[in-house]
Amino acid sequence: MSSRNTDDTTDVPAVGADSPFRQEHVLRDEAPQFVLPLVVRIEKTGPPARTDALETAARAVLVLLTDERARGEGEWAEAVRDWQDARIRKVVRRARGAEWRKAGTLPGVTVHGETSEVRVFPPVPLDGWPKELAKLQVSGTDLDDPEPVAADVEPGVPVLWLNPGLGMSAGKAMAQAGHAAQLAWWELTDAERTAWQDSGFRLAVRTAARERWAQLSGSGLPVVRDAGFTEIAPGSATVVADHPALRARL
Repeated sequence: MSSRNTDDTTDVPAVGADSPFRQEHVLRDEAPQFVLPLVVRIEKTGPPARTDALETAARAVLVLLTDERARGEGEWAEAVRDWQDARIRKVVRRARGAEWRKAGTLPGVTVHGETSEVRVFPPVPLDGWPKELAKLQVSGTDLDDPEPVAADVEPGVPVLWLNPGLGMSAGKAMAQAGHAAQLAWWELTDAERTAWQDSGFRLAVRTAARERWAQLSGSGLPVVRDAGFTEIAPGSATVVADHPALRARL
């Protein structure tokens, strides 16, 4: 069964309409596997700040999902449906200079943060990456925050909480933050989705306090559990998506 997007206005949470984690999707591992490519620009001088890159990657996933080309009969819609019918894989690669410029010639959307640029592309078959992207490296996305990141987040801003017990590279954490944003998106009503989109998909990524992680991950908010293909053990809880609209329903 193919997942679908809906343009109908409703106050019923949209999960069940376009989420592949419906009960009937138990065979998603048998479907053809696709991956959502993201490329982060990392120049030798002036690399992006880690937290800003994570936040920009999460927003990039939401921008892709809401792009007209990814909806209805849009040119990316079939690829997005095929991707959502299988495992929701995302891979972050890095580029600079001519590599970044070549990546920018492929269909996609570039999302800008305060210090970062992330380009997201429509899903591709797991073994069918465009040559301009296939040669880009996954490793080397270790980034730092040059200044301490404020723990406080403005009220009403969705927060993607990272598991404090996991050490993830920036690229891995960017993909996990994108997963969390997508899980939150699936569970919002159409009105809540519109409000988030109208805000420019404001969000924050923070590492949870160790003493708070158990409460967050067991709260009923969306939790990303990694398949274990890279870096961390299968089933690891990596990120909790704490959207105010979802917290209000707990």
